Amino acid sequence: MKEIYETTAPQQTFALARQLAEQAVPGSVFCLDGDLGTGKTVFTQGFAAGLGIEGPVNSPTFTIICEYEEGRLPLYHFDVYRISDPEEMDEIGYEDYFFGRGVTMVEWASLIWELIPREAIRITIEKEPERGFDYRRITIDDRADCLGGRIAGF
Repeated sequence: MKEIYETTAPQQTFALARQLAEQAVPGSVFCLDGDLGTGKTVFTQGFAAGLGIEGPVNSPTFTIICEYEEGRLPLYHFDVYRISDPEEMDEIGYEDYFFGRGVTMVEWASLIWELIPREAIRITIEKEPERGFDYRRITIDDRADCLGGRIAGF
């Protein structure tokens, strides 16, 4: 099932992601794609808040992965923008994260699509400048149909 949400402020993008995280279950993989500056980090920060993670959450662009253990579920936040070959993910031990006890968020997931589990939830964030500087169209493609419907308030 594919759902499309529209936000007009970063706070709304944050809130949408927060609500999505409240439905997350162990072993879930969320794939986050969008151009630079579309709000992937804001989305991930909201998602982390929905898991009960209170500390700062930043994009792990140079470290590839950040682990947050303090929420109701661990969050494994990948940024694979700098991965030049999907085989580099083996060195990181990505399978331990993707199939572990936490929730995985992968920014730029389309770069390693062949490694992404079939049940992963794909999230695409797009800008439309003609609709406003902060307007975002957020498409959530739930291939496994496990979210159970629209997110309240959107």
